[in-house]
Order: sequence, then C-alpha cells, then structure tokens
Amino acid sequence: MFDFIWGNPVSRFLVTLGIVLILAGIVWPFLQRMGIGRLPGDIVVEREGFRFYFPVVTSILLSLALTLILWFINR
Repeated sequence: MFDFIWGNPVSRFLVTLGIVLILAGIVWPFLQRMGIGRLPGDIVVEREGFRFYFPVVTSILLSLALTLILWFINR
C-alpha cells in the first residue's frame, strides 16, 4: 500500500526525518522545562540589541543520547 513512499531510499529518509522533526517539536517544550538548552557550558553572549546563543553542552548530551538510542536499535 505504501510502496510509493517506502520503495525509494530517499523517500524513506525524508519521511523518517519529518516524523523525527515532528516528534522533536512536540517534546521540546517538556525538555526546556527540565533545563535542556540552558545547561552550564552553553555559550551565551548578550550585548545591546544582540544575543548569541550556542548550546555546546546541550549538543554534546543530545548527540550522546541519540548515539546510544540508535546503537541499541541497530544491535
């Protein structure tokens, strides 16, 4: 039934990416309440009329979590 979507590897990747982005958008407010995105080590530079935010530690933690999840799935 869904051969037109799942038959092509590029289509499969795009559909999966879309589902992951939707789920991330749903879960993100809950993660912010837990402090994800404002961890010590994240770089914030605030000046008048300018704000630069680079979540270094948050990126590392999310990368580790996704690596572990994908490792368990592929195992």
